[in-house]
Amino acid sequence: MAAVERRPPAAKRRSIRHRLASRRGAALAPVSRLPAPPLPASPLPAEPLPAGTAPAAQPFVGVETLRARWAAAFSAAEAALNSGRLYLRRDEIAARRKRLEEERQSVDRLLQQLAREQHVLAEYVQLTITPGEARRLLALPAGVQACVFNLDGVLIGSAALHVEAWRETFDELISRLAERTRGRFEQFDLRPFDPRLDYLAHIHGRPRLDGVRSFLEARGISLPEGRADDPPGAETVHGLANRKNEALLRRLNEHGLSAYAGSRRYLALARDAGVRCAVVSASANARTILDRSGLAELVDACVDGDTITLERLRPRPAPDILLSACHKLGVEPEHAVVFETTPAGLVAARAAGFRQVVAVDRLGETKALRGQDPDLVISGLPDVLDRRLAS
Repeated sequence: MAAVERRPPAAKRRSIRHRLASRRGAALAPVSRLPAPPLPASPLPAEPLPAGTAPAAQPFVGVETLRARWAAAFSAAEAALNSGRLYLRRDEIAARRKRLEEERQSVDRLLQQLAREQHVLAEYVQLTITPGEARRLLALPAGVQACVFNLDGVLIGSAALHVEAWRETFDELISRLAERTRGRFEQFDLRPFDPRLDYLAHIHGRPRLDGVRSFLEARGISLPEGRADDPPGAETVHGLANRKNEALLRRLNEHGLSAYAGSRRYLALARDAGVRCAVVSASANARTILDRSGLAELVDACVDGDTITLERLRPRPAPDILLSACHKLGVEPEHAVVFETTPAGLVAARAAGFRQVVAVDRLGETKALRGQDPDLVISGLPDVLDRRLAS
């Protein structure tokens, strides 16, 4: 298990990060006249501070994020060198490539030093890691070509934002109905939205419109379907779905979203190992969530709520969603590992025929998850790193 990241002494941390920052231009200097893919315009989100650490004036950027930025810079430099072969002499290309490799090794040493000071295993942040070494760190079974992740609960903890957005949406409706009916219509169940019972029973794992329909039916409330462009909050199925989407996006803008510890590290190692990655989510905002959390660049395919509706995929425990993810990756399930968080997800994974099924338990529901016979139960991706999944 990877150790918890801790902030090193301020003076030493500033020194190493200053040296890394001062070298950023040098990494691209040898190929500054060559066309190169642009780096992302906006910086990756800062990693959360460890518990008990006082906030600093500047956001804390962990070594994993620095590694990702440097990897992007060197990748752009390599692409520029490759394109320069058409009009630069071979000896000049060779000289530039040598200088670039020297710079890469120098940055690699600084990143590993910073990793040790932040109590992160240095081998996880190597820029020069080989595909074979990356695969060893991932501890994947032989022959595995891809990984499929349930987005919420494995890579990102966005469920709380979804729950609050749903509660705001349905409690507004229930409040209006209660005020209008004054309790005269007993067929309505006008209790407030229950974040645990109602979310799991009617919302979790369903596209947004299906979640609205399921909740309304359970409460004995009949509303027209409406249209996709109904204003948020209109008393139609589409209006409530749009209201929930509005509430979620507002929370994302206000509070932001961070990936779980180890998510970026695992996905980056998978990229280094040549293992393709897909995420599945019932949320139509899955791609936005990936982008806000800084993981989008490391994901090769996404099956979201819109995909589920468009392809008419059945919800778990049917295997449709997971099979769609494998199809988008171009990999058969028997050559893939899946990470799921619910009993229904594990049933779907077995039905799909995955090479290995991993249950991720963040809520203390190990007994229920083990009842579906996963190959492994973990609390998060850091548990997987540097250990064998194969039994």
